[in-house]
Amino acid sequence: MSSKERPSLGGTRIKTRKRNIAAPLDPATFADAVVQIYLDNAGDLEAVAKSLESSDLNFSRYGDTFFEVIFTGGRTQPGTTKPDEGERHPHSVLDCEPKREAILPSVLYIQKILRRRPFLIKNLENVMRRFLQSLELFEENERKKLAVFTALTFSQKLSGLPPETVFQPLLKDNLVSKGLVLSFITDFFKEYLVDNSLDDLISLLKRGKMEDNLLEFFPTAKRSAEGFSEHFTKEGLVALVDYNEKKIFEVKLKEMKSALTTQIAEKVDISEVIETVKQRVKDANLPDLEVVRILWDVIMDAVQWSGKNQQQNANSALRQVKTWADLLNAFCTNGKLELELIYKVQIQCYEDAKLMKLFPEIVRSLYDENVLAEDTIHLWFHKGANPKGRQTFVKALEPFVKWLEEAEEEE
Repeated sequence: MSSKERPSLGGTRIKTRKRNIAAPLDPATFADAVVQIYLDNAGDLEAVAKSLESSDLNFSRYGDTFFEVIFTGGRTQPGTTKPDEGERHPHSVLDCEPKREAILPSVLYIQKILRRRPFLIKNLENVMRRFLQSLELFEENERKKLAVFTALTFSQKLSGLPPETVFQPLLKDNLVSKGLVLSFITDFFKEYLVDNSLDDLISLLKRGKMEDNLLEFFPTAKRSAEGFSEHFTKEGLVALVDYNEKKIFEVKLKEMKSALTTQIAEKVDISEVIETVKQRVKDANLPDLEVVRILWDVIMDAVQWSGKNQQQNANSALRQVKTWADLLNAFCTNGKLELELIYKVQIQCYEDAKLMKLFPEIVRSLYDENVLAEDTIHLWFHKGANPKGRQTFVKALEPFVKWLEEAEEEE
């Protein structure tokens, strides 16, 4: 091969790609500049916000550093909450008194900053997540300030701050086991409920994916329904305790209904089903009225509504009542529970068009199977309190009641 140079066009320029040469990071200079603005304005947050607005500081590059200065008064060492070298100011969140009156101005100040620079919300998330994951590095007083600040950010609906940013970082095992998380979240709940309702708090917990996992905030030794009630009752959060107990109750009802649905679908022997109900009632301390309601729901949910006409569907429903009458009989042990069963039948027949005309036949069937006493039927007929479809059902049941009265007179 020839070693001669290849010919080229005269005057041609060879372009070379320019490199993007980024300026080195200098968070220390940025932090010092922000601190100086605080000092120049003597901590007047209104004036500080105006000065920051007119400055040429690079917030997009040093957003995390900016919030470190707001929270701690200066820059923190990478990955920690310890103060780094540089200037500091005495007007930070952690320098305030642990009271809402002292901390609220900082929240409103941040809100104003975020309206001007919404991209900083990610930096606020980063810093809050880091601080919450490092609660053990703060003094007790400082942890309370962080809790109050966090509650106020949600009370003031700080632009775009997602609840999971707060709740998820708290679930570190070492923080939970030391009780730091429980203390923090208690202060958070108490402060948040000053301005908001319990429903607002539950909604916040749902968005943070914590509504069903509140016990995860408790150390393992206290992680029980009793421990939950004892702790929050002592802290004066009785409404939260009531809500949790109601939720536990609903879960137990749902579990019982699911178990019974399976047994009835599999046509398990009635005696076995009765034992299941008794055990569930004992374990969950379920009230008798709820048990009667669940039993009726489960029995009627199992009816096969595949008949070609209304009469076939009616026969299926009545056959189901007769099949499981002993189950109902085992738990309708007094007049009050029998009356509750009639109310349950009344409501279902009123709300389900397929059952509307079946009310008198169902009541008659329950009477024939000794589930309902004659006195209970008379009580409902003459003094029943539930208004749903009552006039229609009373009229429909009138022939049967009249027959009962005539039979009683003959005896």
